[in-house]
Parts: sequence; C-alpha cells; structure tokens
Amino acid sequence: MTQAPAHDVDDTAAPPGVDPAGLAEWLAAEHPELIDGGTGAGDAAVSPAAASSPAPLRVTLIAGGRSNLTYRVDGAAIPLVLRRPPLGHVLSSAHDMFREHRVISALAASTVPVPRAIDVVDDTVDARVTGTPFFLMERVEGRVLGDTRQNAEFTAAGLHALSLELAVVLADLHAVDPERVGLADFGRGGGYLERQLATWRRQLDASRSRAVPLLDELQERLAGGVPETARTTIVHGDYRLDNALVAGTGEAPRISAILDWEMATLGDPLVDLGLLGLYWHIGEVSGDAGAVAHSSVDLAAGYASFDELADAYAERAGIAVPDLSWYRAFAAFKLAVILEGIHFRFRAGETVGDGFDRIGDLVEPLAADGLSRATAGRR
Repeated sequence: MTQAPAHDVDDTAAPPGVDPAGLAEWLAAEHPELIDGGTGAGDAAVSPAAASSPAPLRVTLIAGGRSNLTYRVDGAAIPLVLRRPPLGHVLSSAHDMFREHRVISALAASTVPVPRAIDVVDDTVDARVTGTPFFLMERVEGRVLGDTRQNAEFTAAGLHALSLELAVVLADLHAVDPERVGLADFGRGGGYLERQLATWRRQLDASRSRAVPLLDELQERLAGGVPETARTTIVHGDYRLDNALVAGTGEAPRISAILDWEMATLGDPLVDLGLLGLYWHIGEVSGDAGAVAHSSVDLAAGYASFDELADAYAERAGIAVPDLSWYRAFAAFKLAVILEGIHFRFRAGETVGDGFDRIGDLVEPLAADGLSRATAGRR
C-alpha cells in the first residue's frame, strides 16, 4: 500500500510502550480512513477544517491496567483504544493480542457487548508502534467502575440492576455456540480444569522471586479435588465489573462493553462465575492489603449480593445454582499467581504506572482465602 503522509503528532510526555509518531504513520498507511482528512470511511465525521488541518494524535495510558497495557488514542477520525502486552517479563499465553482480537471479532454479532475490532498486528520485527503484537479497537462510550466514589453517580436501584445485568451478560456469553461464531477450535474443551492448573503452576514457577508457601499449598489442594466439568462454553477468563464499560447514570446504568479478552478460551464456564465471586468480595479478602484491591462493589450502595448474581446467572442459563467452592478457590489461586507475576515485574523495574509497589502484599491473603474456600465448601 502507498504510504500516506504521516499525521501530525503531539508526543509530549508520550507514555512508555507506544510510539505516537509510529502509530500515526502506521494508521496513515494501513487505515487512512481513520485519519482526520483521509480518504476513507472516517470522512463522514470530518469537517473541512479538520481535513485541511488535522488535530494532533495523542496517546495516553489508561489507568487501571496491571496486565496488558491499554492506551487511549485521540485525534483520529474516531476514538480508538490500543492494547499491547506489558513491558519486560511477559508470560506469553496470558497476553495474546491475536486471541483477544479473534474472540472480540467473533462476538460482534452476538448479544454480548464488545468493542468493534479494527486490526491486530505483530510489530515485533518492524517495531514501528510498540515493538510487540498490538490490537486496535474502537473506543466505546462508558467508563470503568473501579472505586466506590463512583457509586455516587447512580441510585441504589441502578447499581442493583447493573449487578444483575453483569451476571446475565455472563450467562449470555456462555450460551454462545462457539461453532456458530467460528470459535470451534478456540480451545480443547475437555480437560480444561486440569490444563488450567498446569498453566498457572508454570506461570507461578516463571515468576518466583520469593517463597509463597500458602500459594503452593493451595495449588496442591486444588489439584487433589478437581470437579467434573458439566458443560463447555466460551470462557472470558477474567470476568469482573472493572473489565466492563458502564454507560448511563442515575437509575439507568448499563453495560456498554465487556473488555480484556486475552485469557478467553473454551472451557468450564463456572471458572468465570467463580472469579466474579472472588472479585465481588475482594475487599473482604484483601485485609491489610486493601489499598491495592480497588473495587466499586459496595452492597450498602445498592449492589446486589453475590448470591443474587449467582441466582440471576443460573436462571438466565437455565441451570441449578452450582456449588462454586472449588471455583472460588481456583479464582484466588489464579489471581494470586497473576499478582505474583506483576510483583516480579515491579521488582525488575518493568511496570508502567503507579500502584505496583504493594501488589505483592495481596498474594498471601488471596492464598489464605482460597484455602478457606477449598476447605469450607461455600460460595
């Protein structure tokens, strides 16, 4: 393709991980319709003034991402979001941009709300934009709820309804026929739980920088009691409220998009429900490490209890309310391993943004919670 003129770039204080000038050049060459004043589909939204003098392209790190890095891109014909793996110590299976692009594209025609996928690129050799694979999508209206202060924007009834919608959307995801949307080969299905345990055991071994005896004990406890999988569906892999965008205010908040699909596969859907339960109560789990366990969920503000979420999910899915004790324990193990990997990267100076210095403090409380769930057999 003929190289189009590069977009003007404002790269003042550009965040690590993305070259704004390189991104502008790549967009101009590969997606000229996304450049203000270009000759593609974006022209319908571009004024004559913008066509003669396009606004600078700006790239901003979106706060909150502690795994893959997410950037807001402003100045193109439409608002964009770019995703790339974290800097430094990368566990490749947990940061797969091509996997994320594929599942979002496949779900575009489903009832599950997802952003519009634009492109996925392996920039490892050319290093024009990120020097890694990266994924570009259209930015969706809405914001992430990750702090209880944001609850003031909504009524108690609105937050209660939003809670139940989150459970219903998860059931809808699990109802999507993988073959119908082109994802029949997206995972192996059978033996999923055993493979998950093996995967996260490897991730833990790759991230060891200190002794974590409770986490090792939890790993052994989980391996000794793997439940039988009743059904196989598309699994998100990191389903929680702060991986959703919420639009609207007051009594009518709604989920406008589900984000962060890099861990998606085919497997046991109760893994998603168990992880949602862990995050719903993360404030109770974190103890003294609560400063790093941000969540907007506060039952006193109107959010539904997790029991209500489980009931809403079961009703939508047409199943009995399941025993989630093993799945909740596994969720604690998985999150603890992820945070141990982030702690590893922080100690190596390979994290971007604030709030990483206490991430490692949450690993032991999570392992302890997982052990209590595995022992007590409760939601």
